[in-house]
Amino acid sequence: MPGIFDTRIGRNHALRDRGREGWHDVEVGHGHDHHHHHAADGGRALTTALVLNAGYTALQAVVGIAFGSMALLADAGHNLSDVLALAVALGAVWFARRPATPRHSFGYRRAEILAALANALSIVAVSGIILFEAVRRLADPPEVPGGWLMAVAVGGIAVNALSAWIVHRAARGRDDLNLRASFLHLAGDALASVGVLVAGALVLAFDWRIADPVIAIAIAGLIAVSAWSVLRESVLVLLEAAPRGMDPEAVGAALAGAADVVEVHDLHIWSVSSDFPAISAHVVVTHDSDCHRVRRELEELLQHRFGISHSTLQMEHRQARLLTPGAGAAGCTSACH
Repeated sequence: MPGIFDTRIGRNHALRDRGREGWHDVEVGHGHDHHHHHAADGGRALTTALVLNAGYTALQAVVGIAFGSMALLADAGHNLSDVLALAVALGAVWFARRPATPRHSFGYRRAEILAALANALSIVAVSGIILFEAVRRLADPPEVPGGWLMAVAVGGIAVNALSAWIVHRAARGRDDLNLRASFLHLAGDALASVGVLVAGALVLAFDWRIADPVIAIAIAGLIAVSAWSVLRESVLVLLEAAPRGMDPEAVGAALAGAADVVEVHDLHIWSVSSDFPAISAHVVVTHDSDCHRVRRELEELLQHRFGISHSTLQMEHRQARLLTPGAGAAGCTSACH
């Protein structure tokens, strides 16, 4: 599995003996207040988007019933799925803010990843339904009311574009899969509304009924492709792979190359959530070095060079008697006290 491996990295940076081994040290609390500040911003953005979309969906349903428009009622049903997706994302943000406990030592940050995964899967599912229905209509495009299509599209563009902008502004400068998934959901709906507007104009101007299913197919494909990155990254986080853009071997080599470090092994790098990377490792230092000083220096290195603020480093001393010429390497370390 990427990001979690049992290896020994010495000063020559040679890698060998890949496998997996567990670890038991737990550390809680790095970046706690920082995370809560961002969570509050994300929660407010999602709440605003939820209120806007819920109000627009209710308006569509009322007008659709009043005028007997199945098109409006169908679009209201589609927007209801967006409201539910935003509600799931918002619930995950607030749930992730719950404090850590002895049983849940990292807190509930993975709730945001689960929400992002659910959102991405729902985007793919909706795209599949749209694609199926659009292909079915290609052979015999039904007559659609171009005027109603354009009216609904204008409202959808306004509501979804505004909601997408609010969520995007909250996610700016952050690596939050939950907000990214919500943004893609809203941006995809805004794009779909643009497509509906174009289709309605073509129907009104040229009576091109086939424009409706053709544009729907294009929109469905584009939305599904945009959801792929969120789907892939959320699965990788759940599989505890190394964070996106981070090379575990480069991290190990940097640790092994620090002053007084002899070797690094049992190196594990993973993501608790999309913005919370973590690392654990065994670090062997020279027999006469101050292991606590070395640990602090390594923690600063991880923070400044790789952006990892949560680290659990088990320090070990290389025994002096085994540093003599001809001595074996097995069983040559002792725990740092």
